[in-house]
Amino acid sequence: MSEKEELEETKNQTEELDQTALEDQRKEVSEESETAEQTESENWQKKYEELNDKHLRLYAEFENFRRRNARERMELIQNAGEEIITQLIGIIDDFERAIKANEESTDSTAVKEGMDLIYSKTMNLLKQKGLKSMDSMNQEFDADLHEAVARIPAPKKKLKGKIVDVIEKGYYLNDKIIRHAKVVVGE
Repeated sequence: MSEKEELEETKNQTEELDQTALEDQRKEVSEESETAEQTESENWQKKYEELNDKHLRLYAEFENFRRRNARERMELIQNAGEEIITQLIGIIDDFERAIKANEESTDSTAVKEGMDLIYSKTMNLLKQKGLKSMDSMNQEFDADLHEAVARIPAPKKKLKGKIVDVIEKGYYLNDKIIRHAKVVVGE
């Protein structure tokens, strides 16, 4: 073989070696790239699982809160009047004693005093709870406070457009109207 041929052959072998080395490098880079992609994919999967777990826990916690809140609200509604009813039981006892005393007594003054006492005890209890009666007599008619059940000619000129009789008192509970006064208005 001549030098030229040897040189040519060496050149071909070098090119083949370069190509083999290049292919090996490509394979390594490709494998590293696949490994990096796989690691990144695994990281994203872990992050997804963590977030999903947090979401499920928060959802369960919120559902428990909602159920507990609904249960507490129902208990509050069912037992809202417990305190006042407990206090009214004492007044019921007073009424029962008054009825029994009325059957045995012939003194109407004592019965009247007993009824007045029970009425005053009841009103004091209700006032403590925020109940207040409306003072409507001789006041200007106000549709927000009063319900006119009748209109009659005013007995005096100054009573025109004013309330001349109260059929049923109106009541406030802590400054909120819970019953409008039923009134007769003078025309």
